[in-house]
Amino acid sequence: MTTIATAMIIGASSQLSKEIARQLAAQNVKLLLFVPEPAAMDEFAKSLPTSTQILPLSIFDSQALINQISEAWNKEEGAHLVIVNTGMNGYDASLPWKLEQGIIDVNVTGFAAICNCVFKLMVEQGYGQLAAINSIAGQRGGPSMAYHASKAFAANYFEGLSMHAQRLKLPITISDIQLGLLDKAALQQSRFLLPPLDKVAKQILTALKKGKRRVYVTKRWRLVAWINRMLPEYIYNTRHWKAKKKKH
Repeated sequence: MTTIATAMIIGASSQLSKEIARQLAAQNVKLLLFVPEPAAMDEFAKSLPTSTQILPLSIFDSQALINQISEAWNKEEGAHLVIVNTGMNGYDASLPWKLEQGIIDVNVTGFAAICNCVFKLMVEQGYGQLAAINSIAGQRGGPSMAYHASKAFAANYFEGLSMHAQRLKLPITISDIQLGLLDKAALQQSRFLLPPLDKVAKQILTALKKGKRRVYVTKRWRLVAWINRMLPEYIYNTRHWKAKKKKH
């Protein structure tokens, strides 16, 4: 069986990225996986039934990111699909700037450098699909200020890229994957809010095949996202900040 496509996953070390990689590999897609520590992914790469390369990812150095992606792109003569799943989150009530700066460096500067580079490479290629694993956290502010703001930045950056692709009249699809609050669900171990990763990955890849511009994953989060947007600020703020009463 011949390889039918090439996909890059930039930020491939998370469990979700690995599951997406597994499902793409099962479809015989050639994979280029970018991670901060390539050696830690060797065994995973060997477990996949398709051609897989593990490549370095210098997430805190935007120029290095651009060079790494461009070099791999030129060597492989392009890619059909690029999925960006880089992200940093954290919360400290004392609001240390080091944490905020780290989130901004990764989620804003690093994200923009990656997407700017990939988009221009796709313009040269004449086609492609660029997708980002984003979050509904970007709809409004929240306790982790930089994280929520960075996800709003990512959504708007992608909307701008989509507009630019339309102006250029090129078949470049920009797909914004709006995940539910999976980090929070994992922390709370909520079975209702934390669907199996294989289901999440399957819905993401199905949406990408359909060329969706924006999709909520899993589907139930579309309703949650709508309610989240409609809540008056005094209710939204209280929901985040009001201390829960202790049960006696």
